[in-house]
Amino acid sequence: MCTPSGVWGIILKDESLIGNLLKRSVVFKSLKFRIFIIVLLVGIIPTSVMRALLIRSYENRAVNQRITDITNQCNILGSRLFEVGFFEDARDELINDELSLLSNLYDGRVLIIDDDFRIIKDTYEMSVGRTMVSKEVIACMNGSSNMNRYDSEHGFVEVTVPVSDTTGKIYGAMVASGSTDYIKTNKVNLDRRAWIVEITVGIFVLVIAYALSSTLLLPFEKVRRAISSAKEGYISELKRVDVPDYTETGEIMDAFYLLLDAIRETDEAREEFVANVSHELKTPLASMKVLSDSIRDSENVPIEMYREFMNDIAEEVDRENRIITDLLEIVKLERKTEKFEPEASDLDGIISDIVKMLEPLAKKRGIGLTYEKLKDVTADVDRLKFSRAIMNIVENAIKYNKDFGWVKIILDGDIQFAAITISDSGIGIPEGSVGKIFDRFYRADKSHSDEIKGNGLGLAISRSTILLHKGSVKVESKEGEGSTFIVKIPLRYEQ
Repeated sequence: MCTPSGVWGIILKDESLIGNLLKRSVVFKSLKFRIFIIVLLVGIIPTSVMRALLIRSYENRAVNQRITDITNQCNILGSRLFEVGFFEDARDELINDELSLLSNLYDGRVLIIDDDFRIIKDTYEMSVGRTMVSKEVIACMNGSSNMNRYDSEHGFVEVTVPVSDTTGKIYGAMVASGSTDYIKTNKVNLDRRAWIVEITVGIFVLVIAYALSSTLLLPFEKVRRAISSAKEGYISELKRVDVPDYTETGEIMDAFYLLLDAIRETDEAREEFVANVSHELKTPLASMKVLSDSIRDSENVPIEMYREFMNDIAEEVDRENRIITDLLEIVKLERKTEKFEPEASDLDGIISDIVKMLEPLAKKRGIGLTYEKLKDVTADVDRLKFSRAIMNIVENAIKYNKDFGWVKIILDGDIQFAAITISDSGIGIPEGSVGKIFDRFYRADKSHSDEIKGNGLGLAISRSTILLHKGSVKVESKEGEGSTFIVKIPLRYEQ
């Protein structure tokens, strides 16, 4: 039959069994359970320690008191042994009676040993005449003070004291032992009472631990309900739930509502994106429908009008194709599936080509387009993609500018990054729209959206391309005073 300790031994040896039980058990993963266990241990462990210390303290005090009592009796009797000449004649009845009384009093044994280490008196009458050599006796014979030892296993204390005259000359030693059974009995009784107290305290702590663990987790239950409501899809209707009970729960809820705000913004952006895509795609289709219906419903259409309508239809098809192509490019850039081939390129050459291509567009409105190179910069870029990204930003600076305004491009760099700054004197960006201008189809100035050609995807492509180069783009703008775009990319592209 396997004992309880044996069962625990088998379980504890099988570490994989314990590990699997802990991993699979939902209870062990519960924060409430862990708080319950911690509080329980905090309450019970000190009680157990106090119980052990109390018993140990009692044992030490009782043993020391026993040793002190026996030592005092031995010292008194030792002085009388020398007075009556007991070492010359050990037949003194009064002394023998007192030695027997001392032996009976402490339920032990008394030995008198002379300076030749010969036992001259044994209250058990078993070892008289024999030689006794022990480290305690030898120490006493050499002038050491009282020696003692405690044998808890066999339940007795032993005291060895020297017997000397008034001048300090040692004539022998007295060895007295006493039983400590009563100490053991008192320890058992004391331990039993301590266990009763500990169990009582344990039950009390158990109740407190359960109540405390439940109370402490109430704020987390509020957090769980709020998250569950969001999980069910009630994001738009979800009201803010403040959980100020703890700093941590407050921070969790703040982070949660920041996440909800981001989700709401994403949903709104998605809905706006779908609406914009629908609008942008339907507009060319609507134009083509009107043109084709006009040709179909008209008789004897002049060849010139027919060609004009067909050219308009072709332009709308090209417009539709550009929108779809740009959308596909953004998706590829964001998913990093677009072919990307960075190589060391002279950025001055790229920007110079962009300026040449966009100068005619700037001159139409009398806008001064200038370029300043502060430093020769060579960086690892995909020349075609990077050129288009910068061109989109410069083209926007021209389109959303004032007549006879200016656009300035500055190329600079340091040992790590290349920096391209594009400033303009344009209409600027409203403060609430600065963070949205890189969104697809977003236009900060909707009042001019019909006048300014474009599909609202240029800046989105630029940002995705710059991020693909592991760079960054920042915008500084004030409505009515112009904007500044700062593009930074690392000189060396590392995977």
